[in-house]
Amino acid sequence: MAYPFDGYEVDARMRPLAEAYPFDLDAVLSAVVAVEATIPDDAFTASILGVERLGNGTVISASGLVLTIGYLVTEASEVALTINDGRRVPAHVLGVDSVTGFGLLQALDPLGVPALAVGTSRGIGAGDPVLLAGAGGRSHAAAGEVLARMPFAGYWEYLLDEALITQPAHPHWSGAALIGPSGELAGVGSLRLERQTGRGSAPINMFVPAELLPPILDDLASGRAPFPPRPWLGVFAQENGAHVQVIGITPRSPAARAELRTGDLILELAGVPVHDLADFYGALWAQGPAGTVIPLRLQREDDVFEVELRSVDRAALLRKPRFN
Repeated sequence: MAYPFDGYEVDARMRPLAEAYPFDLDAVLSAVVAVEATIPDDAFTASILGVERLGNGTVISASGLVLTIGYLVTEASEVALTINDGRRVPAHVLGVDSVTGFGLLQALDPLGVPALAVGTSRGIGAGDPVLLAGAGGRSHAAAGEVLARMPFAGYWEYLLDEALITQPAHPHWSGAALIGPSGELAGVGSLRLERQTGRGSAPINMFVPAELLPPILDDLASGRAPFPPRPWLGVFAQENGAHVQVIGITPRSPAARAELRTGDLILELAGVPVHDLADFYGALWAQGPAGTVIPLRLQREDDVFEVELRSVDRAALLRKPRFN
């Protein structure tokens, strides 16, 4: 039988040893499950994120709540969970939060595995040991460490005040569990990044801190948006020196309708100079709710010009969850 976590094994030298932890290692790892999501071909995110998505989730309640990273299950029409013994269980998407990046699932049949308590990453700092776990048990877990706690700005209009950067990079990082010293969930895997070293570049991971979940859990579990909708433009951007540069445009977005182009430099937003992604997002979200008109000053090659975009609520463009 082929399991969805096959092929994502951690190098044997990096795997955890049970005697190194003050908790039942196998019981903790059994709470991490594989998440497979199917998205309709005509979904808004299909062309960007794909229609077949694979990652991980962590069982966080005896009732079958599973926490994952939101992009895995955004607009999913079908979701299946696979636990470490190979059993598959259907699940339903309860909610996705674009502010934290979390996604919450409900298993539709009993999972039969212990839930992992949602803890906190507070108190875990650079150099501290952590356990990085994907679905599949010990062969899919790595004994790692935190490299840094730092703000993180994503190219897709996303900003965390504080993210956890870890090493080694997990081969199956999406929705992976960051497990703290007491055996509680301390973070959820989001990205694979690269860091420069004296010998070139090395892969690392970014995790979203678990303490962001409790304040929004009831809303997510009830299918409510935890935060008022922010203005969204549909711009993919990165920092280029002292400027923010457009590197892509979401189809059918305000940026696409305004004919922004890859390579445009964003100089100002509503008269506020933009030097980095945090500047850009801070100025954008300070303009008001979704639907607010956003004035930009752009540079395209040698031309500097102004354009206005009517922002939207990104969630309004997405397919709503439906029970399987």
